[in-house]
Amino acid sequence: MIAARDRNRALSDDELIANGTLLLLAGHETTTNLIGNGALALLRHPQQFERLRRDPRLASSAVEECLRYDAPVQLTSREPLEDLEYAGVKFPVGIEINLILGSANRDSARFEDPDRFDVARGDSGHLAFGHGAHFCIGAQLARLEGEIALARLAKRLPALALAVDEPSWRPGLVLRGLQSLPVAF
Repeated sequence: MIAARDRNRALSDDELIANGTLLLLAGHETTTNLIGNGALALLRHPQQFERLRRDPRLASSAVEECLRYDAPVQLTSREPLEDLEYAGVKFPVGIEINLILGSANRDSARFEDPDRFDVARGDSGHLAFGHGAHFCIGAQLARLEGEIALARLAKRLPALALAVDEPSWRPGLVLRGLQSLPVAF
């Protein structure tokens, strides 16, 4: 972004600061939610937690499954740039279309046994990071942070367990993340 500002004046100083702030804040909360939601999924599926503990090479696949199973971003919206039709429904230019990513990531037409959590499922083509022009610029960093956190959690705290039946969630439709995750070890 700095190079774009310096070479082409493509970004003003204010735009550079705003974009940097957005990347930091958006990346922090969504990655925090990836790790929290992933830890919860692993603790609710102790056999999968044990698989990851026994084979840390599954960390990458486990993160992809956590992203598919309970993504930090559940909803996004788009506006078509041209009139389009999908499945017999017409969407004119300028209309807001809400995309429920959490539902798409559990689509039985796309994923075999979509409600099953399996750390060995691998990169299954989830939409947790968006797609195309809207693909998350921080996806690789979030994946790496998730891999490190979840693998170390499994290795260092093998007896980790939920201390509550149902943890509390932050309110909201777009972002899905825990308010807290009480655990025992």
